[in-house]
Amino acid sequence: MKFGVVIFPGSNCDHDTYYVLKDIMKQETTFLWHKEHDLKNVDCVILPGGFSYGDYLRSGAIAKFSPLMLEVVEFANKGGLVLGICNGFQVLLELGLLPGAMLRNKNLKFLCQHVHIKVENNKTLFTRKGKKGQVLKIPIAHYEGNYIAPPDTIQELKANGQIIFRYCDAEGHLNEEANVNGSLESIAGLVNTSGNIMGMMPHPERASEMILGSEDGKIIFDSIINKLV
Repeated sequence: MKFGVVIFPGSNCDHDTYYVLKDIMKQETTFLWHKEHDLKNVDCVILPGGFSYGDYLRSGAIAKFSPLMLEVVEFANKGGLVLGICNGFQVLLELGLLPGAMLRNKNLKFLCQHVHIKVENNKTLFTRKGKKGQVLKIPIAHYEGNYIAPPDTIQELKANGQIIFRYCDAEGHLNEEANVNGSLESIAGLVNTSGNIMGMMPHPERASEMILGSEDGKIIFDSIINKLV
C-alpha cells in the first residue's frame, strides 16, 4: 500500500503522519507538495492536520485552491482512497467531497486533549478493523471542529450510515459534556456515500504508539492497509 501525505503551507502534522505510516505501519509513504500535479501513483491520499494557509478566511478555505487538489478531487471521484484528518477534514468539506461545514467550538476555545469517540459504522474501508460500538481514545487539536449541516443532510448521513465516529464518554455514552466542540449529532467523523473518502477531527497519527497514551488510531490505518483482506 502506498500513501501520499499532502503538505500545505501551515501543515504541522504532515511529518507525524508520514512517520506513523512509514515507520510504525511499515508502508511505502511519500510527501505530496500542494503546488504539484502529481499524486505519484499512491493508493491513498492523506490530508493532514495543521493550519493550511494560516486558516485565513476560514479553515481549509484557501487550501482547496491548491493545484494538487485538482488531482485529489479527480482521484477521489474515481474511487481513490482519501483521508482528511482535522484540518484535512475541513479541506474536504471546503472541496465539497464531504457534506457540511465547521464552526468554532462551542466554548470558543482551542481544544487540545484526549477524547473518546465511538465507532458507529465498522463496515467501511477506514474502520473495518474496529468493532461497532467500540470506544477509541484519540486526541483532538482544533478551534473549528463544531460540525454543522442542514437537517435534511443530517438525516441522509444517518440513513446512509455515513456517520462513522461520534464523540462519547469513556463508557460510550453520548452526552453534552463528551461532545466537546458542540458538533451536531456528536459527529467526529464522516464518509461519503461511496465510502472511499473519510474526514475525522481526532488525530489517529497521535494515537498510534502507547508512549503517547493510546494505540487506538492504528485501527484506522490498519483498516486502510488491509482493505482487501
